[in-house]
Amino acid sequence: MASTTIVPSASPISGSRSFLRRLREGDEIARLITFLFAASTVLITLLLILELWQDSALARHKFGLQFFFTRVWDPIAEQFGALPFIYGTLVTATVSLVIAVGIGAAIFLAELAPARLSDALEFFIDLLAAVPSVIYGLLGVFIVVPLMRDYVQPGLKNTLGFLPLFSGPAYGVGFLTAGIVLAIMVIPYIISVSREVLMSVPRDQREAALSLGATRWESTWKVVVPFARTGITGSIFLALARALGETMAVTMVIGNTPTISASLFSPGYSIAAVIANEFTEATGDLYLSALIELGLVLFLLTFLLNGLARLLIVITSQRGGGTAHA
Repeated sequence: MASTTIVPSASPISGSRSFLRRLREGDEIARLITFLFAASTVLITLLLILELWQDSALARHKFGLQFFFTRVWDPIAEQFGALPFIYGTLVTATVSLVIAVGIGAAIFLAELAPARLSDALEFFIDLLAAVPSVIYGLLGVFIVVPLMRDYVQPGLKNTLGFLPLFSGPAYGVGFLTAGIVLAIMVIPYIISVSREVLMSVPRDQREAALSLGATRWESTWKVVVPFARTGITGSIFLALARALGETMAVTMVIGNTPTISASLFSPGYSIAAVIANEFTEATGDLYLSALIELGLVLFLLTFLLNGLARLLIVITSQRGGGTAHA
């Protein structure tokens, strides 16, 4: 008769001893501490949304969804609409990204420049990223605005004035000026992150392309850049998040006029700028609640765009890996 071997199951005592052993070794403590750090970011985000939601209750109940589609912003008559500020925020951020995509500079620093030159230029790029935004605003007021008013905007109007984007009077301040100042601010982020991503591409990718007869530029453009395109895309959307929330520099050069215009020369307003300008002057409860709801709109707008960016990065990664279907 064949004997049956019975394997004893793990008892609660042995499980508790295993847990105590891991606790003494520090694994469980390290896991708990790191989990608390990770959970705190989610908790802070939820608390921030909750606080903005509660403090904007008065404006939400009075205006409802019309708050997003109304152009009027009249504190005296207590009529508030966020559409001009949403429009100004999106237009200035878009203009800045169109101008500021510094992939060429990142490719040069990571692949083509000598090591000493690349490190030296990277130092200055990091220095530009650390400059306070109010300094960029001052440079915009004293340098960019006069140049735009006297040379750039008249030149664009004379050559491309038949387009709605470049029509109207040249004030110097406006959407285009704010977008240029934002581009100057965010381009160091794009270059720095893209350079690190390009330098992290395995060397054997380059060597394989070179061994097949590709030139250095062909190996860079056809092998290294596609390999790193997910990280490059992430750097661009990181810059977009910075552009959406920028306050002081935009406030000083955008014109601070709640209007919607097809012309990039027109003065405008952004969500962050109107909150910075009017929060201390908000006297009524409805006025203050409307400004807080604008903050909620900016938060949700940033959250939505970052979510779309993450989705784009995932799709790009899948296509790069050959897992996406046509």
